[in-house]
Amino acid sequence: MKFSFEVVKTDPSGARRGRLTTPLGAIQTPVFMPVGTQATVKGLTQEVLEELGAEIILANTYHLYLRPGHELVRKLGGLHRFMSWPHAILTDSGGYQVFSLSDLRKMTDEGVRFRSHLDGSEHLLTPEKAAEIQLALGSDIAMVLDECIETPAPRDKAEAALTRTTEWARRARIYFQECAQRNGNLSQWQFGIVQGATFADLRRESARQLLDLDFPGYAVGGLAVGEPHESTCEMAAEVTALLPKDRPRYLMGVGRPDELADYVALGIDMMDCVLPTRAARHACLYTSEGRVLIKNARFAQDQRPIDPQCTCSVCRRYSRAYLRHLFAAGEITAAILATHHNVHFYLDIMRQIREATEFGKLVNFSSDMRTRYARGPA
Repeated sequence: MKFSFEVVKTDPSGARRGRLTTPLGAIQTPVFMPVGTQATVKGLTQEVLEELGAEIILANTYHLYLRPGHELVRKLGGLHRFMSWPHAILTDSGGYQVFSLSDLRKMTDEGVRFRSHLDGSEHLLTPEKAAEIQLALGSDIAMVLDECIETPAPRDKAEAALTRTTEWARRARIYFQECAQRNGNLSQWQFGIVQGATFADLRRESARQLLDLDFPGYAVGGLAVGEPHESTCEMAAEVTALLPKDRPRYLMGVGRPDELADYVALGIDMMDCVLPTRAARHACLYTSEGRVLIKNARFAQDQRPIDPQCTCSVCRRYSRAYLRHLFAAGEITAAILATHHNVHFYLDIMRQIREATEFGKLVNFSSDMRTRYARGPA
């Protein structure tokens, strides 16, 4: 089985119901990818992820390069075997992680020279190196190295980052294609990343330049880094209007539960975010009626499940009072149960979004979710 992507249904809103096929199986789109930064989704085993229905997860090039090292992972049979995950994996390039190390890195046209946050050792991450690492990891989808900048950004800085991102994408594409010529067809797809900050004309220009490089899929990067939700949607819309209809579109690093349908309505097929797992570790639970801050004293005697409408095993078995107790006691089980519920909730939202798209009812679903979350946390 090889790579392919097909759109099987389109909603009046512009949402796409599709199927992304990889050598490890088909992924129903639109899809939310749980984030497994260091080859693990924090708080969940791979067995649980399968039980929850995850078909693809995300891992981090920067972190796996520093520890345990891509060559060790290659030696041990690749990332899938290393982490015992027989399903699809997308690896990001490490660009965002390096961007966040503002005091430990220096950006040049060659690449990014940075110091490890682990031991202070110095490294140079180039577009070619990022591609090499991801080929060694053996992920199914690999992202090119891009320059991610803060938002808001001055126009001249956004223009410079766009130019550098395109040049890096060109170099990464050449390296990848040369590896394919030497080693035969590679079991990996390489995606380009559109940049341009919050300047609509720069977003369009970035997309046009990347289209010339003929990637099998395209991502919209550099958003969800502090700008308003409306700006994220506006920039994503500018890009998706130009991207090929027969290739997957990935909006990186989004979003809140009530925002997911908005992105899908823009023609986005893939999303990821640390929010469901990170919020769970901080006692924030997502439910069909909005957010629940489970540490609140009002839940001390609440015998109801986290979400009475939820079918996950945590909601079927445990009470709000019990979860509140676990967090108050500092028990690790608290984060495990909360993460299980939140990831289930996100994956179930995507299931409902796919269903709504099939029946042409995504606008109604989106409006309903927005209303529920407008009330604020309980």
